[in-house]
Order: sequence, then C-alpha cells, then structure tokens
Amino acid sequence: MSKILIIDDEKELVALLVDELEARSHQVLTAYNGVDGVALAKEQPELIVLDIMMPEMDGFEVCRKIRDEVLCPILFLSAKQAESDKIRALTLGGDDYISKPFGLRELLARIDANLRREQRSQYINAEKKRTKLYFNELGIDLLEHSVKIGGEAVPLSKREYDIVELLALHVGQVFSREHIYERAWGYDSEGDSYTVVEHIRKIRKKFALASPDAEYISTVWGIGYKWNRI
Repeated sequence: MSKILIIDDEKELVALLVDELEARSHQVLTAYNGVDGVALAKEQPELIVLDIMMPEMDGFEVCRKIRDEVLCPILFLSAKQAESDKIRALTLGGDDYISKPFGLRELLARIDANLRREQRSQYINAEKKRTKLYFNELGIDLLEHSVKIGGEAVPLSKREYDIVELLALHVGQVFSREHIYERAWGYDSEGDSYTVVEHIRKIRKKFALASPDAEYISTVWGIGYKWNRI
C-alpha cells in the first residue's frame, strides 16, 4: 500500500481515481487547488498526481514549492500538449507527464510503474548507503562536501559544490538554469539565473585542469545542464 496525493480541480476525475486507487489498497489524499496541495505534500506521500491548470496556484508553481522537500515521483496531468510545457514540467522536477484526455488504464499503469521504480531506487540506496559518488577519476564525498579528481582535491566554492552535487545525484536528468539557481541560492535570493552559467564555466575549467578529456557536465541547449553517465 502506498500513500498517493492527487492535486486536481476536476472533482469527478479525482473521485474516479480515488475509487480505483483505494480498490488497489492505496491510501489517497486529495486537494482541489495548489495551495491545499502544497500543504498536504508535507505528509510525505509516496507519489503525487499533479494537474497543471488549477485555481490559486498552478501545478508548475506547486512543483517548484515542494520539490526540495518532497522526493517522491511527481506525475503531471495536463490538457497542455505543447512540448515546451512538457519540458518545463520535467525540468522543474516532474518524473512523468500524461496529456488529457487519457485512458484510465494508462494512468494507473504509469502510477504503478513510478511506484515500482521508486521502490527499487529506495532499496538500492538503502543497500549501498552511499556517502560517496564515483565517476571514473572523479569522486564526490557527500559528507565532506568535497570533490577529488585522481585523488587530488578540486577547489570548489560552496555554490560550485552545491551545483556539482545536485547534478551528480541525478545523473542524466536535465536541470534548467532557473532550477539550479533556486536549489543552490534559494528561492528568496535576489539574483539572475545567468549566474549559473558563469559558475558552470568555472566548474568546467577546474575539472579540465585535472581531467582534460572528461566531460562531466553537458549543456542541453535551450533547456539547461545535466551530469553525464561516465
């Protein structure tokens, strides 16, 4: 049994999903607007089904507000079908995206698949109890907040390290400049996301001095940056 939070203003759809999920022995929490959804997210559900177009606060803003505190999969629902909306949802921290109208069986299958993937991930992390990450010659000590290449320390500033840790903990996931800025500097900071561009440039320069042939961070043009599988 899993705890699932549904945030959607379509009450008939929510009622249908509640019936189906409770029949599968899941515990279901419901919110019909973004503000209530953010409040219920504090109960640490194991999966969130999140609509985009809602009153008071849209799904993008809900995801932005809860993503740092909620680690579970977030499955976006939306009548928006533009590629840019899907990219925005995923770069804000969403794990899946399904367009309305959709088949109920497909949505339930997506929910099951995301829950299974999360359970496997939790099992693997619990088994490994990782405090260090390794990418060929590069090692990251998550307890010491330090990075070494070939055994030699790479002198990173706090912000540079925070960016490296964020990307390295989510290998292959693309983060926008805005998302990286919010995670490294905080939501209330007064600044420009282009600061991230300069920090990424400095990180790459420091990495290149120690490991000139390895590209640890890639630019995904028009979207942001990702950590490479090396």
